Amino acid sequence: MRIVIAEDDPLLREGLALLLRAESLDVVATAGTPDEALDAVDRHAPDVAILDVRMPPTHTDEGIRAAVEARRRHPSLAVLVLSAYVEQSFATELLTGGVGGVGYLLKERVGRVEEFLDALHRVADGGTAIDPEVVAQLFTRSRRDTRLERLSPREKDVLGLMAEGLGNSAIAERLVVTDGAVHKHIRSIFAKLDLAPTDQLDRRVAAVLHYLEDARRR
Repeated sequence: MRIVIAEDDPLLREGLALLLRAESLDVVATAGTPDEALDAVDRHAPDVAILDVRMPPTHTDEGIRAAVEARRRHPSLAVLVLSAYVEQSFATELLTGGVGGVGYLLKERVGRVEEFLDALHRVADGGTAIDPEVVAQLFTRSRRDTRLERLSPREKDVLGLMAEGLGNSAIAERLVVTDGAVHKHIRSIFAKLDLAPTDQLDRRVAAVLHYLEDARRR
């Protein structure tokens, strides 16, 4: 796995690079600004770009905009964005640009090495990985009287774990139910969210996007 890291804090940037190299992953470049990050992606064609949301010069949304631009230039690029806080509008903007290979994690997750590496590999394999805290806050911020209100408590549990990027078997293990029960819940979620099988967008991602966008419009 070839990786570019974009983080303006030198200590965190180099620490992250050391962590990944210790796991035998190939960090091909590090960057401290969005422009440097885009140049590195263009030059090295990595499999994954890891970017901080808040980068120079304004430390607002430069990192997320660089991530979106990197995906525009290189649609197959997997992107994992790190943020110190839950910023759901940024998560929505990133996810809306594609059907997979994207992740949004809180920086504190990096310290939980096993979880962080699992999320990184999931994103690199074309899946999604959204921080559980982001998922929890988005559910609590969702507006009333939306399609999400159609979901049962168990279906919301399943959708939350889908948003974290877990597959059916992992969801079944987490909820202590059968794979068949999870499959049934997911079919019900798709139906209640009006997601037809013919939709071009992957329905698992579309379901996650629905409540992310709903939370942004609250």
